[in-house]
Amino acid sequence: MRPFSYTAVREPNAAIASVAGRAGARYLAGGTNLIDLMKDDVERPTLLVDINALPFSAIETTPERVRIGALARMSDVADHPGVIRDLPSVSQALLLSASAQLRNAASIGGNLMQRTRCAYFRDVAVACNKRAPGEGCAAIGGVNRLHAVLGGSDHCICVHASDLAVALVALDATLHAHGPKGERTIPLRDFYALPGATPEHETALTPGELIVAVDVPRSPAAANSHYLKIRDRASYEFALVSVAAGLELAGGVIREARIALGGVAPIPWRARAAEASLQGAAPSPQAFARAAELALQGARGQGLNDFKIALARRAVVRALSTVSA
Repeated sequence: MRPFSYTAVREPNAAIASVAGRAGARYLAGGTNLIDLMKDDVERPTLLVDINALPFSAIETTPERVRIGALARMSDVADHPGVIRDLPSVSQALLLSASAQLRNAASIGGNLMQRTRCAYFRDVAVACNKRAPGEGCAAIGGVNRLHAVLGGSDHCICVHASDLAVALVALDATLHAHGPKGERTIPLRDFYALPGATPEHETALTPGELIVAVDVPRSPAAANSHYLKIRDRASYEFALVSVAAGLELAGGVIREARIALGGVAPIPWRARAAEASLQGAAPSPQAFARAAELALQGARGQGLNDFKIALARRAVVRALSTVSA
């Protein structure tokens, strides 16, 4: 780990000023991802700005939405009665993330900002366009069993690491950010960037911007939602494939469907065509199989990860069957 400076702040404007004016500065909350990357020499901050004292840890429920502070800990959000009742897929996604110890330390904002767990990204001895633009992507043609089958490019085929982000994208969550130019809201569906030719650009945040809260609209589909995670081992493991699904059912038909996939793309992958195919349809194995085909439309394996395509189709059917029961 390289030398760095440290400061703790108690006021949002002080935090923003500290980071916005220094290219090597990073915000520090739980540190469960950042510190690991510093140990691997992937992240090399010159200044860590500790934001844990900022007033962004509340979890609030109103008739319209659930607001989750960016500094709320994952375990607190997962166990919150309003989240369990109104956003069960969010609670499930959090409980299926990391370990209990990490969930007690990690913040919601940090979870949404975590970087890919691609082994090539984390190994500074091999080529990675995300870590060092222009080097190439060692995963293409390499050991790519865990890599993307949707949304990748010739420059990067990593997968997004966050379970929580998949559930939140399915539920149309919105981020609130503060920065040098003031406050703004960012739909989470627009927050993450596909790699294209610039995989080093990962989110819509600008230098110095700080996530302060996440708003999740309450809806019948959100209240009847489920997060399914398929992985190589039962705990403390990232997803091979995951699905966040929600359905609003009325009169024997589907009025609204929400589907997002994880473990298959560089961003949380919203399956819009699959959702549209279900609207107005009766819940059935045939309707769910058709939606699953549409959800994986355009998927392309890299050899070792070809199995993810069929696995993801089956996972979509299983998740939809769960919320239709």
